[in-house]
Amino acid sequence: MADAAATIPTPEPDAPDAPAAAPVADLPSGEPIPSSTPPSKTPKRRSIPLGALLAALPSNVDAFLTRLDKCLSTPSGIDTVMLLLCYTSKTGASVLSSLSQSALRRSAREWIALVASLPRGTTVVFSSPAAAGNTKATVPPVAALALLLSKRLSALSSLLSEARMILRLWALLGMYFWARGLVRRTLSKSTTTTPEKQDGSAPSRLETAIEYLRLALCVAFQALENGAYLSSRGVMGWSPARQGEAYRWSARLWGAYVGIEIGRLAAERFGPAGADGTAFAARPPHEKSEWAKKMARQLAWAPLTVHWGSEKGLVSEMTVGLLASIPGVIQMRDLWASTA
Repeated sequence: MADAAATIPTPEPDAPDAPAAAPVADLPSGEPIPSSTPPSKTPKRRSIPLGALLAALPSNVDAFLTRLDKCLSTPSGIDTVMLLLCYTSKTGASVLSSLSQSALRRSAREWIALVASLPRGTTVVFSSPAAAGNTKATVPPVAALALLLSKRLSALSSLLSEARMILRLWALLGMYFWARGLVRRTLSKSTTTTPEKQDGSAPSRLETAIEYLRLALCVAFQALENGAYLSSRGVMGWSPARQGEAYRWSARLWGAYVGIEIGRLAAERFGPAGADGTAFAARPPHEKSEWAKKMARQLAWAPLTVHWGSEKGLVSEMTVGLLASIPGVIQMRDLWASTA
């Protein structure tokens, strides 16, 4: 891949190392608690004087910066903030680039139509301000300004993507503790009392095997990504062709992990334990909300893992930005709510 930082998949922070630390997905929900006694009529909004708004501005800014500092106080929080900024900036860059190119094409068609309408034999001469001796800077048109902003946002997205990849270099350490805990639980199950899940039931052999498979997929894809990135920076000696292959297989392994997660969530909702919907319907609203958010995140990542794992890609940069912004918005919303 020519631009590894911009095109390599960026797994959500709770995917590889979720068992090792509290993932962002387990933070409190940001949805407001509905009132048990709703008002009979909507209260009128009071108009706040401009002076009061200006007077409260310093405290509001201070409160915002305080919560932002809390968001950036943990590695998972930093990754979530960068995830949101990375893909919203990619989306903005793609939109601006598309709009500017459309404006340039429209302008070109207008010029062609104008030239075609000139009398036969007319000579058309194109000149730039520099060729005409005018060295004064001119105000760029809207299309040129949009292209410039698109370039800046694309550079920001690439920078944030690379920064997230650097943070993930240490993810294998968290996976070690994930593996250690899993092995200990397995040994404890075979020698002493059977460990129980959160709902009080013991994990089956199939569930334990799936957990080992999830761990193996995460270790493999993270090791491949680390090797490819370090080689691109000259730390390791993989060739560019091998780096590209490692990146693609890393995305494919991550896609397998995402597929397992989607299957697990679907079984949780529609499986034998809740085939008639009773078990899931009896859950508290916040648990249903968490399930919906987890499923939305995985469904957004699924097509992107296929895109990143293919030789030439399947979707546009705008589609990549839009799909990857969904997990970013969900995780940032939960993270922001946890700092209140």
